[in-house]
Amino acid sequence: MRAIRGLWRWRHNALRRTTDLVEAWMALAALLLILVAAPLVGTLIGSVAQDALQESVREQRQSRHLVEATVVKKADSTPLDTDPETSSARDSRSRVLANWTGPDGTAHHGTVMAALKSPHAGDQFTVWTDDHGRIMGRPLDTATATTHAVLAGFGAAALCAGLVEGGRRLLVWRMVRRRYARWDQEWSQAGPDWGRTGTGS
Repeated sequence: MRAIRGLWRWRHNALRRTTDLVEAWMALAALLLILVAAPLVGTLIGSVAQDALQESVREQRQSRHLVEATVVKKADSTPLDTDPETSSARDSRSRVLANWTGPDGTAHHGTVMAALKSPHAGDQFTVWTDDHGRIMGRPLDTATATTHAVLAGFGAAALCAGLVEGGRRLLVWRMVRRRYARWDQEWSQAGPDWGRTGTGS
């Protein structure tokens, strides 16, 4: 709105400089770009991210399998869990030595995290594995993928708006510097006698 008021105010003003009009037009162009281009960029990036993430969800669902594992014994200590989705539930998980059979029929033995508060030998729990029985993380779900895509879209829109506004401010800064340089040049041409009675006579 400031850009529109600025354009209207400088329209027929006798004190209007060309740079004032250019600044007002740049502000209006930046406003239009922020209102039109930023949402378009955000929608485009969000849509691309959504397609890619949903494809990843489909691939993970096809390549990861939930299998039954049996506790052999509780492991000595629980290491720091870096997965943000599981770290909140760390209190209900235990590190155990377990046996499980992969989807391809191969037997496996190793240390895994079990969703058991106090595991005992023989307890059963489920783990996610790949086609060959190697332990994998839980597959990405559709809702989480959509949330990430929406956040990517919002981030892209905000970045676009920031770049437009940053570009406008940079151009205005350069114009102001050029204006100050011209003023300095004009002041130096006026000479040290400017304003004295009889100057130029």
